Amino acid sequence: MVDIRPATSEDVAEVERVVAAAYEPWIPVIGGRPLPMEADYAGLVAAGKVLVVEGQGALTAVLVLETGSDHLLLENVAVDPAAQGGRLGSQLLAHTEGEARARGLPEVRLYTNVLMASNIAWYERRGFVRTSEDGTPTRRRVWLTKRL
Repeated sequence: MVDIRPATSEDVAEVERVVAAAYEPWIPVIGGRPLPMEADYAGLVAAGKVLVVEGQGALTAVLVLETGSDHLLLENVAVDPAAQGGRLGSQLLAHTEGEARARGLPEVRLYTNVLMASNIAWYERRGFVRTSEDGTPTRRRVWLTKRL
C-alpha cells in the first residue's frame, strides 16, 4: 500500500500540476476543461479535504474527499500520467472505501463526465453502480455509488 498523507499549503502547486496532467487528455473528449481543473485547491487543502501520494520526490496522486451525511464523496482522484498503470488508482479507491467505513458511512459516491467512458467502466469494474445523471448539456455528469 502507498503512503497517503494530508496535503499542506506547500503542496498546492504540485496538487494543481498533478490534476492538470491527469485531466488534460480529457479536454478534447469533453470539449472543455474537466471540473476538477477548475477547483480551488488552496481552499480545499486549507479545509483538510485533500490527500496526496508522493513518489520519487514529487506528488504522484491527489485524492479529494468530502464527507456527506450518509456517504463519502470521492470528489476527485487524479494520478499523474507517469504513475498510471501501476494500481495506484485502485489503492486510492481502497483507501477511500476504508475512510468511509472508518467514518461510519455506508457508501462512497462519485461523479464523472458522461463522455469519460473509460473512467466510468473503470469504476464499474470496481463495484460502482450508476445511479443518476445531471448537469448541463456541456457538463453532463454520471453519478456512481458503491455500497460498502
